[in-house]
Order: sequence, then C-alpha cells, then structure tokens
Amino acid sequence: MSAGRSSATGGRRRRRSPEVAEQEIIDAAEALLRERPFRELTVDEVMRRTELSRPSFYVYFRDRHHLVLKVVERLTSESAEMADVWYGAEGSGREVIREATVGVVAVFAQHGAVLEALSDAAADDPEVEAAHRGALSFFTDATARHIETEIEAGNMLPCDARETARALCIMNDRYMTTVLGRNPTVDPEVVVDTITTIWVRTLYGESA
Repeated sequence: MSAGRSSATGGRRRRRSPEVAEQEIIDAAEALLRERPFRELTVDEVMRRTELSRPSFYVYFRDRHHLVLKVVERLTSESAEMADVWYGAEGSGREVIREATVGVVAVFAQHGAVLEALSDAAADDPEVEAAHRGALSFFTDATARHIETEIEAGNMLPCDARETARALCIMNDRYMTTVLGRNPTVDPEVVVDTITTIWVRTLYGESA
C-alpha cells in the first residue's frame, strides 16, 4: 500500500494540524471559485480538491456559507494589511496613498476571480451579501476614521468623512472587481495610477 493515501484506496491519510487542514479546504474553495459561480460550489467538490475526507469538512465549517465567510475574512485581512500603510500613517498621508494602493491592487490582481465570484453571489445569496457588506464596511469605517484624523490635523479640507469614505471604498471595490476579476482587462499598474489619482485629488485637492 502506498503512503499518503486513505484506507479506502489502500493506505493512510497524511496527518495535518487543524490550522493546515482548514487552510487546505479554504484554498480548495478559492480554486473552485476561480472557475465557477458560488451557486455551483458544493462540499463534495471542495473536498475532492483536498487530501481530506468529506466528513472532515464539518470539523471546521458548518456549511459552504461558513466556508465563504472564512474566504472573505482571509482576503479582507490581506487587503487590510496593505491599506494599513495609509491608515497608520502619521501626518499627511498623501505620500503613502500610492504605496497602500499598490498593495491592495496586488491582492485584487491575485484573487480577482474569487472576489468577482463572491461579488456576483452577493446579489442573490443573503449570507454571502452579508459577508461582502461586512468587508466593505470594515474599509469604509477605517477610511472614515483616517479622513477625520487628517481633517483635524489640517491636512485636508473639511468634508463628510463617512460619505466620502463610503464613495471611495465602493468605487475601489467595484472598479477593481470589474477590471481585475476573472478576465482582467486593465494592467494593475494602470489601476494603481487611476485609484491613486482619484483618492489624492478627492482628499487633498492635488495632482497625484
């Protein structure tokens, strides 16, 4: 019997830590979402992309919606880490908007197909919509707080921080999903230039 196979196929499954096993399932889900809509995602097919048994799925996830929440959580975390370059900047943040945008665009360029699949699913699946809205709210809230800080520091002209943040974050989300999705149509460097120009001119009234 060959090592690394299940007993059903003549061997023994390779043991993993819970963290590694959960990540393997999330990776499999992302791979499938690059190929097809969320509505066609099934637990059986996800698990066939792993070296884990089907019952293992329910050790880590309640159902496919819970799995998608984890996918959204991971992608949100990756994007937030990049956006923190601007959110955490001291003083005027105009110089670091481009640096932060480069990082966020890189995440979309890598995971665009998955993000497009999740965005499409949000249109008719309440649980996916809630996850998508939650991710967008996270960035809107963080952006609004930073805009308020910049206004108080005298680096920006006064504006409605909350609504300005909402408009910019929705623009980012829809624009990047559209041009960096399953079939990218715009070079990521051009996307960076475009978003940087809009944010700097909107927030600081200057040329990017």
